[in-house]
Amino acid sequence: MREFSIPDVVPLPDPAITMAHAVVRHLRDFPDAPLFARPDGNGTWQPVTARQFAADVTQLAKGLIAQDIAPGDRVAVMSATRYEWTLLDYAIWTAGGVTVPIYETSSADQVRAILADSGAVAVFTESERHAERVESVAGDLPALSHHWSIDGGGLTTVVNSGADVPDDMVDERRASRRLTDIATLVYTSGTTGQPKGCEVTHLNLWSTAMTASRILPDLFNERSSTLLFLPLAHIFGRLVQGACVENRVCLAHTSDVTHLPEQFASFKPTFLLSVPRVFEKVYNTYKETAHATGKARIFDRADRVATAYSRALDTGGAGLLLALQHKAFDKLIYGPKLRAPLGGNLQYAVSGGAPLGERLGHFFRGIGITILEGYGLTETAAAGAVNTLDDLRIGSVGKPSPGCAVKIADDDEILIRSRNVFAGYWGNPGATAEVMDAGSWFHTGDIGRLDDDGFLFITGRKKEMIVTATGKNVAPAPLEDKVRAHPLVSQVMVVGNNERFVGALVTLDEESLGRWAASRGKDAQTGSYVSDLAHDDDLRAEIQAVIDAANATVSRAEGIRAFTILDEDFSEDTGTLTPSLKVKRAAVAQRFVAAIDQLYGR
Repeated sequence: MREFSIPDVVPLPDPAITMAHAVVRHLRDFPDAPLFARPDGNGTWQPVTARQFAADVTQLAKGLIAQDIAPGDRVAVMSATRYEWTLLDYAIWTAGGVTVPIYETSSADQVRAILADSGAVAVFTESERHAERVESVAGDLPALSHHWSIDGGGLTTVVNSGADVPDDMVDERRASRRLTDIATLVYTSGTTGQPKGCEVTHLNLWSTAMTASRILPDLFNERSSTLLFLPLAHIFGRLVQGACVENRVCLAHTSDVTHLPEQFASFKPTFLLSVPRVFEKVYNTYKETAHATGKARIFDRADRVATAYSRALDTGGAGLLLALQHKAFDKLIYGPKLRAPLGGNLQYAVSGGAPLGERLGHFFRGIGITILEGYGLTETAAAGAVNTLDDLRIGSVGKPSPGCAVKIADDDEILIRSRNVFAGYWGNPGATAEVMDAGSWFHTGDIGRLDDDGFLFITGRKKEMIVTATGKNVAPAPLEDKVRAHPLVSQVMVVGNNERFVGALVTLDEESLGRWAASRGKDAQTGSYVSDLAHDDDLRAEIQAVIDAANATVSRAEGIRAFTILDEDFSEDTGTLTPSLKVKRAAVAQRFVAAIDQLYGR
């Protein structure tokens, strides 16, 4: 199949409606509904009602108006995920502004580039560290008039300045924006070049938010709750935020990912949204803990039963013996050992940002947590395709979202046409013309296929396709996904462009490597297991085994013939990872050019 579409399920609203109107609608209709939950520092969560949120938004919007933030002005937010991020977003929209998110991990150069390109007139930073980063480049930003620190009392300062602004002025500002106006400029991760500002409109965000409740009603409803730990600078996080607020899902925020288990246990979310790497880490922790405590055999059996049970659901249901085994493991392991640490109420999760893979999808569904994998880009407001509970094919990213058409071009590039597609790249009509054709199809740059039922499968990135010296085209993503699934592997990048064969650069997960080394009596001499064990024969044999398994899924010409274990991981600090944890392939190739040369005997 080369093209597939699904009709819209949400009619267009009044053109005067924007994302900001949800605040006043909930205040009018559901003033006591708990829209948010905030940690109180004692292990419990305090609700924030629609009435409280509306008051917070209105006071802050008044302050922005008093500080001369005009309709259409860009206001940047550089902060980790927290309640104040969402509050600022809705206050900026209420005042008629445009939110410009900046990752809290961004360097000074990246901050300068985004603030300069967007022409932001104001910026909110979270901490002193973030404030210093902005101040270090402020001299290069003539448009930047205001800088407030969240932790430094900046929100209170802004609120106090708006004490004399009348309510009707806030109403006028809210009404000054239209559905088709820009709501936010979200800068792409820049894996293959300079980040570009995507003009995401109120229509883009509203449409994805409202569609979510129609196709995923078990997740997005007033009885549901979720703990958001994804960065709100990423479009996926903003989709979650908008869908929760529009549909009155109780939303809690955290940026402390080191204590997620404790927060899951106290907040007890009904669903989660995450990237595949988090699900990989959860699975690997389960497995390594079981193996380290002498329970390897029972966990591995429970793993096989969960996976088999999930696969059986797609082929007519489990037989009696498998069903009985699954029921026993659910009582002994899946419920108390695996679901309980996630709060006990968790039934669903949504995964995006990278391929999840069938193995993890079937395992988690088998233990009672159905992961719905989806697909989208910043340019499509994170929406493009998604699996649903009623229409699920594990291994795919689902069918096109309602109102969305997906087409596979002659070169297998995925094209999308939808009202979710962005308005264009900010101040860059040339770049916009490169990705939008005359038929309003957005060219994603991703390679994929549609099966006969309309499910979309992603096979790689167009710009990442490797062409070996023999002319063989190799998609690196499927190989990388399989190798990266091993607990010892942190990152992997397949190389081989214009080379005789395909190779791989592998980095190690130091925490998992430490446990692996300790279980085998291998001590680190320098304090770093990675540098000491990168050339260990046993370790290389283990990595070779997982590469052999990955190679078994492709032709010999596409398989990884040689690999190198690097003594450092990819990271934002070295410029080899984007803030959304995507590998910057050109930067990796440049940083590790010597390792690549050695791989090919140069």
